[in-house]
Amino acid sequence: MGKPDAEGHGPSDGLPDLPPEWGRVVVPDDASALADEAVQLRRELRRRASTTRWRRRLGLTARPDGRPPLGLPLLMLLVAVLATTVGLVTVTWPRSSRGTDRPTVLPQSATSAPLVGRSLPALDLVDVDQTPVPLRGLLPAMIILVDGCACAAQVAAAASAAPDGVQVVSVAGGREVTPGPPVDGPVRALADPAGELRAALHLPARPDTAPALLVDRAGTVVRVLPELGAAADYRGDLVRLAG
Repeated sequence: MGKPDAEGHGPSDGLPDLPPEWGRVVVPDDASALADEAVQLRRELRRRASTTRWRRRLGLTARPDGRPPLGLPLLMLLVAVLATTVGLVTVTWPRSSRGTDRPTVLPQSATSAPLVGRSLPALDLVDVDQTPVPLRGLLPAMIILVDGCACAAQVAAAASAAPDGVQVVSVAGGREVTPGPPVDGPVRALADPAGELRAALHLPARPDTAPALLVDRAGTVVRVLPELGAAADYRGDLVRLAG
């Protein structure tokens, strides 16, 4: 038997008892009036069917025995792997420096020798009388830069170790020629007004340090000593320059 609807109206003929929370139910005489609701209902049914189908393919639907779906642990593992990968990429991704647009300049290594194996630059130095002296005209030679340190003892040791035919040249900075110290062998004292030899060597001047270049007869730099030390360290090179 029908019951009055939610607004106190009598039961509609041919309709079963309906829940009172549905309110008044009106059945239109023309079914086309429900076309919009039918389209929305079919769309919702298709969406639910598609969702169910994908959940079944991914193993996310509940199993008949009530245990969790098989695909859920795999999905959790995949999310964990992706999160870990993203974290590693974020940590290791190179970042540009902030606060300056200038590139980072690394300090020049004290052992770097860009001239080794290359020809000595054709430079004109000056002597005590400010007379130009072509540096390549003094080869083979051991050239010692004394613009940061006179290092008289080291220059004297180099002159004593140099065999016949190998010139020892001391090069001071500016135009003032540092007088050659009293040594057993010959030392040609020159000056480099423009600082071209120091610039070509790519070694900054340091106090109490005198670098040296060993150049053969053909003008090739065979060795660079960033810091002139004991004569025993380069005596063999001097002998080969004389050969």
